[in-house]
Amino acid sequence: MNRSSLPTHANADLIEATYQAWLKDPNSVDPTWRAFFQGFTLGANGTASPVAALAAAAGNEAQAHVAAPIIDSLTQSRVHQLINAYRSIGHVEAHLDPLAERPPAHPKLSLEQFSLRDDDLDTSFDIGTYLGGGQMKLRDVLENLRRTYCGHIGVEYMHIQEVDVRNWLQEKMEATRNQPDFSVPEKIRILRRVHKAELFERFLHTKYVGQKRFSLEGGETMVAAVDSIIEVCPECHVVEVVMGMAHRGRLNILTSVMRKNFDVLFEQFSENYVPDAVGGDGDVKYHLGYEAVLDTASGHKVEVRLAANPSHLEIVDPVVEGKARARQRIRGGRDFRHTVLPLLIHGDAAFAGQGTVAETLNFSQLPGYRTGGTLHFIVNNQIGFTTVPAEARSTRYCTDVAKMIEAPIFHVNGDDPETVCMVAQLALEFRAKFARDVVIDMYCYRKHGHNETDEPAFTQPLLYKRIATHPQVSAVLSRKLIAEGTITEAESEAIKAEYTTALEKNLEQAKAAETAKSAKRAAAIEQRKFVGSTAIFQPDYHFKPVNTRATPEVIDQVVRGLTTIPAEFKVNPKIKRFLEARIQAHKEGGPIDWGFAEALAFGTLLVDGTPVRLSGQDCERGTFSHRHAVLHDMESDVTYEPLRNISPHQAQFCVYNSLLSEVAVLGFDYGYSLDYPSMLCMWEAQFGDFANGAQVVIDQFISSGESKWQRTSGIVLLLPHGYEGQGPEHSSARLERFLQLCAEDNIQVANITTPANFFHALRRQMKRDFQKPLVVMSPKSLLRHPACTSRIEEFTGGAFQEIIDDLGFGGRGPLPHDTKPASRVILCSGKVYYDLIDYRGKHKHADVAIVRIEQLYPLHRKRLTEIAKKYPDAKIVWAQEESENMGAWSWIAPQLEQLFGRKPLYAGRDASASPAVGSLALHKLELAAFLKQAFTI
Repeated sequence: MNRSSLPTHANADLIEATYQAWLKDPNSVDPTWRAFFQGFTLGANGTASPVAALAAAAGNEAQAHVAAPIIDSLTQSRVHQLINAYRSIGHVEAHLDPLAERPPAHPKLSLEQFSLRDDDLDTSFDIGTYLGGGQMKLRDVLENLRRTYCGHIGVEYMHIQEVDVRNWLQEKMEATRNQPDFSVPEKIRILRRVHKAELFERFLHTKYVGQKRFSLEGGETMVAAVDSIIEVCPECHVVEVVMGMAHRGRLNILTSVMRKNFDVLFEQFSENYVPDAVGGDGDVKYHLGYEAVLDTASGHKVEVRLAANPSHLEIVDPVVEGKARARQRIRGGRDFRHTVLPLLIHGDAAFAGQGTVAETLNFSQLPGYRTGGTLHFIVNNQIGFTTVPAEARSTRYCTDVAKMIEAPIFHVNGDDPETVCMVAQLALEFRAKFARDVVIDMYCYRKHGHNETDEPAFTQPLLYKRIATHPQVSAVLSRKLIAEGTITEAESEAIKAEYTTALEKNLEQAKAAETAKSAKRAAAIEQRKFVGSTAIFQPDYHFKPVNTRATPEVIDQVVRGLTTIPAEFKVNPKIKRFLEARIQAHKEGGPIDWGFAEALAFGTLLVDGTPVRLSGQDCERGTFSHRHAVLHDMESDVTYEPLRNISPHQAQFCVYNSLLSEVAVLGFDYGYSLDYPSMLCMWEAQFGDFANGAQVVIDQFISSGESKWQRTSGIVLLLPHGYEGQGPEHSSARLERFLQLCAEDNIQVANITTPANFFHALRRQMKRDFQKPLVVMSPKSLLRHPACTSRIEEFTGGAFQEIIDDLGFGGRGPLPHDTKPASRVILCSGKVYYDLIDYRGKHKHADVAIVRIEQLYPLHRKRLTEIAKKYPDAKIVWAQEESENMGAWSWIAPQLEQLFGRKPLYAGRDASASPAVGSLALHKLELAAFLKQAFTI
């Protein structure tokens, strides 16, 4: 304070009056004076006059009738440091583990750490921004901090960089001291949910001894928490929840939250239960999806969709994100991201251990994948099968990976259901406010083994001794509510009796349903069976042609849109030549290359009203610079997307360069395709072998999802495939793996040779009355191969051809009709066709027919049989560029033998451990050798 601001006789009375007001109520005066009065007078226990203190500061000894002892600024700052320390690491003293005592005091939170003493506890300090500011005794500061940060909640949020986000969390938590404040009806509802969850688990444990159900016992509070989230969804403008969770507690969520009929579930537990599957093989009951519309206490409805999932725990995470994004797009409207909530329920070991979690977290703020924030709820039973945390992670908490996206993390004691529910509601409010992910880590325990046939005491004997004597969550909560007068013991027991009676009644109904034989009852069961189910039934696969042609007028319109750039847009000169080449090709009726054909397919679908989504690594430009779906201004870097500017009334086109992930991105796009079936949804691998990293999604969802869960998808996988002498890593998309997965018309696998056929394949994907995933071995070198082109009439006419005979539509066979009959038929698929016709032309093998199988699965056997009849005496050869133990050979050889009536011969590379050689010279030698073999063997 400078000399000019010191008091004079004229204002001394005002200062003294302000001082007296401060003595009565420190918060009643301006914060500047509040700090001054505290600093200059509290140290003297109020004996110094503020006027005298100011005079003394100015050197006016006559007015300073008493020297003013003060609290030094360093001590004051240490109190502020103490407050920040509790905000940062108070969680280390929080009582989180229901099976353990409260942690000992942490030295970094001791008074000594901040050079404070017990003597300071009754001294009042300025508390800065804490609790709105003002004065507070150090003893009260500590008590409030411990209640907020060291009770049954340990919160981590100081790693968040945005100050406004931290401040919002601080204000919310510190104002309530992180203590729940539910009404009596709300408390009773929480108790009911806990009772219901516990009784359900105990009932199954006694009635279906030894059957796997992946019990929630020890973690039943999760049911109350999920119910609490759904209850406050309307307040946060959420109308739909898309849930994903693994098997633990799933049956409990289905019945206790989503209200699936108990008797239907009990039927499924019967040893004699055989599902009346309409198609496919089905799955165990704790993997099935379910949908329900739930009524909340406020009178609003919330739609809840539980995704079907395999046992690969966290692999459902990106699928749920994709489903949620699709549902948000479908619902639309203002702030539509908020209306659909992705809710993911995890296990602690899986959350820390599986990389899919980190990849999915990385979606959270990316333009093509964000969903307005995800609520992550971890059922932390502190064990993974038999593995304890010390063996399962290198971090203090299982949630530490979530810090990468600066998500707030609430660790909470599962034996305190009210606090868990309070945190759940706060988390949802946070998501609605900031559109960010938030994590709840509920510490609990697992009462039984990993499943109900395990003996956990084999590996954790001491832990399970503690669990055996630990009271149930309902008992802990009941005692608390009875003690505070919220409920009586008789009322608590009545709730239990009510649910027990309902369970017994439903069990009897299930037993009656099992033994009843009447047709009337069977019909009733069939009607009830799929209520709320996520199953979708569709027509069987067929080869009936559909109209995939585009009229010349539409083609003209699309080409104009693709090649017209705003006048002010400074396009790259090479891109300009690229666009001019397309204009010329269209004008002359061809040649149309692969990238142009793809753009025409996208554009004509958009004009038809079919939205298109493409995502993958560098797919905007295209790894091989063949697409250029997004153009960049050379001077401003402003972007322009021609496919968004074809028609004022077109459908939406979305293209996104993905994060450097395969498994999570493919999972996301698969989930998107499930819930937005009217969109052409595509994932492109940068190279075909990148699909190796997404194999879990391919195996457990794409190839088998319809068979297991009756969930249909029309997703398209574009996998660049082809041997160009560039080494083993980027040659093969592992065609053989996809063919091994083929059965029951589950997926389509294609290796297409012409741009026009690719055009028709993409359009056919959206024009038929059924949906199947389409896997395309898409080209690399063929993108610019002069022979791999099509004429414009092939787009305005024709259709997709599963098999192309030597002289069929789109063929490149130079043989005249009057040539002698073929002595040899070479069947092939994909790029090798161009090597074969080149060799045939150079060596004048006029008696060799080359037949292309464009769609390997489902194989059009009728069409192939017709072709076989044309070559009754010809030698049959299968030629492929892949090694003998790879590619299509092993899969197709027995089928060719059956259809042609004789064994086919093999022409291709020898079997190998690696997909391809690493030398271009060796590659050329191998190619020359097997081409010669194909024509001479």
